[in-house]
Amino acid sequence: MPELLPPIAMLGVGSMGGAILTGLARHGAERIVVTNRTAEKAQAIALEGVESIALESSPDGNARAVAGARLVVLGVKPAGIVELAREIAPHLEADAVVVSIAAGTTTASIEAALPASVAVVRAMPNTPSHVGLGVTGVAGGSRASADDVALVARLFESVGEVLVLEESQIDALSTISGSGPAYVFLLIEELTGVAERMGFTPEQAATMVQGTFRGASELLAADGAEPAELRRRVTSPKGTTERAVAVLQEARLGEVFDRATGAALERARELAAG
Repeated sequence: MPELLPPIAMLGVGSMGGAILTGLARHGAERIVVTNRTAEKAQAIALEGVESIALESSPDGNARAVAGARLVVLGVKPAGIVELAREIAPHLEADAVVVSIAAGTTTASIEAALPASVAVVRAMPNTPSHVGLGVTGVAGGSRASADDVALVARLFESVGEVLVLEESQIDALSTISGSGPAYVFLLIEELTGVAERMGFTPEQAATMVQGTFRGASELLAADGAEPAELRRRVTSPKGTTERAVAVLQEARLGEVFDRATGAALERARELAAG
């Protein structure tokens, strides 16, 4: 039986926070308290063992939530992260670890709003966390110890795999695993459109394309071979797949993805600069 995580507070539970919360509730923590602005949102979190506070009826809810919490996850939008950190600063435990899942917000900017004893760790999960197949990058700030980072990694292992990185790598990670699901969905969208233009019904197209992507991913995970090797196995010499792959390679997909991820990284740096 895995060791329970220490008491956790989650301040602001949106879509991503909800995925993390589900994983935490499944794996177990000594105590989980969450806050949201409205009673409607608070009531929507009806997980066993989770105390849910609505700030509209309990204005001191954030202070109550962080009291006794070892891990404090800030789940509000990036623009509100530092302000929230200032609000909870007087109420945090001395050994608390504050975790930000906000894009573009540096640990240094959060540390400046908190007591010197409180560590900050930045995390970048992705949307497959909703089904327990997430990839999360985790990076400690200047006051975070190796144990602090390891504790936060355990938290995110409840929803998938974790990579421990330097903070300088987090924005780059966000362009791959963070934005990456959108790239996959775009490819599925485009290939589905091709199937429909070939005369298949939308239902048939969805079955073909989604089943192929899911099957290919599972095969990659199960086989252990490199993607290039699995591609070669599908690509018979002088066959139909070889002809199609040649067209795709002529499009210089590597360069296209270099430009796409470069654009995403530039935007992340703009967000960090405010």
